[in-house]
Amino acid sequence: MINLNEKIAIITGASRGIGAATATLFAKAGARGLVINYHKDKTAAENVASRCKDLGAEVLLVRADVAIPASVKKMFDKTLERFGAVDILVANAGIWKEAAIETMTEQEWCETIDINLKSIYACCQCAARVMTAQQRGTMILISSTAGQRGEALHSHYAASKGAIISLTKSLAAELGARGITVNCVAPGWVATDMAGAALNDKKTLRKIRDLIPLGRIATPEEIAGPILFLASDLAAHINGEILNVNGGMVLCG
Repeated sequence: MINLNEKIAIITGASRGIGAATATLFAKAGARGLVINYHKDKTAAENVASRCKDLGAEVLLVRADVAIPASVKKMFDKTLERFGAVDILVANAGIWKEAAIETMTEQEWCETIDINLKSIYACCQCAARVMTAQQRGTMILISSTAGQRGEALHSHYAASKGAIISLTKSLAAELGARGITVNCVAPGWVATDMAGAALNDKKTLRKIRDLIPLGRIATPEEIAGPILFLASDLAAHINGEILNVNGGMVLCG
């Protein structure tokens, strides 16, 4: 029932983790074209692209620092030149770094806000222009449970993710009349490279598992599934929704 036949999707931060799993699942669901965005790890991105091609998708690999709006515009221009449309945006790129508020530097604050939030603004702005012209499209922004309840020693990260939730609701109201839906997926703990330092510590891992009613950490594929649902026609009347995918760890809407 879920298929992305003839759809063109841009996925940021797609060389690893949730982004890579989403790209692969989109290819399995029949997406015609996939734009695999990466910043540094070209080899990993090429591996993702290869898997997607094997599944039948046409792939455009784009290196771009999405924290720079000019780079994002170039990525969208390349997409339109190659595919002629953008049906789906998955704004996923992000970082998660620890910093206590009393010692956090301005550089640390700006790095997280730029990569996690400014990139979302840049991608949504470009997507809104393209999708308005098309009178159709869907944006899926990736937030976090940290954006809903905060996170000690990661206040800059939590601030960026909370802002994504507010941005989702604002853009859903602003763009809905143009045939554009904007939704958000808010994952909890996920077994990715980004969370590796915490999850590789056995004591920390036990503490985290104890807080999750399902008793385990999500796989990237378990986050990609809900993203695929929101990208599909089954979610055509869902707009401004924050979909929590956290095993019950944070029970909020």
